[in-house]
Amino acid sequence: MDVLDAIYARRAVKHFDPDHRLTAEEERRLLEATIQAPTSFNIQHWRFVILRDPALRATIRKDYGNDQAQITDASLLVLFTADMKAWSKQPERYWAKAPQPVADLLVGWMGPFHEGREWLQRDEAQRSIGLAMQTLMLAATGMGYQSCPMIGFEIEKLAELIRLPQEHVMGPMVAIGRGTQDPWPKPGQLPLEDLVFENGF
Repeated sequence: MDVLDAIYARRAVKHFDPDHRLTAEEERRLLEATIQAPTSFNIQHWRFVILRDPALRATIRKDYGNDQAQITDASLLVLFTADMKAWSKQPERYWAKAPQPVADLLVGWMGPFHEGREWLQRDEAQRSIGLAMQTLMLAATGMGYQSCPMIGFEIEKLAELIRLPQEHVMGPMVAIGRGTQDPWPKPGQLPLEDLVFENGF
């Protein structure tokens, strides 16, 4: 599927075939595509928690997920988290395949850019999550699957349930699978004239 076609075709689908399963190869293709998303300094903050266990999913849906059916019914349920301190953890590995002068330059910049700026570390982690989520959903659309980004769950409770490390930030979930109902009609986009400004407001 053409990339522009995938952008316009992607919709948030709420109802999935609970009997459908992605193959291991399809799942790997989706996740390999997802990590092609950009991150600042190529830090790759994302940490993807695949919520696979049916009992765990049922608990999340019942106790923390507002009884959203896609939590249990989707073929793949990915919880997006990110490590806010990834910039400080062996940063040379993010540039291991770059020419040495480039690697030295970028790795040298990472610490001063992030050090002592906790707000920036959190912002960068969340930006990375957003870019990866969109990449996953477009990849799924291109493979003929439907998706649904989800934030309607109890973040703090789910963080406890999955033992989210303290230096990580929680993002949304994305459900992937074979949709069984058409999405709601598109509500419409605001006109570009309301959204685009030249050289300032």
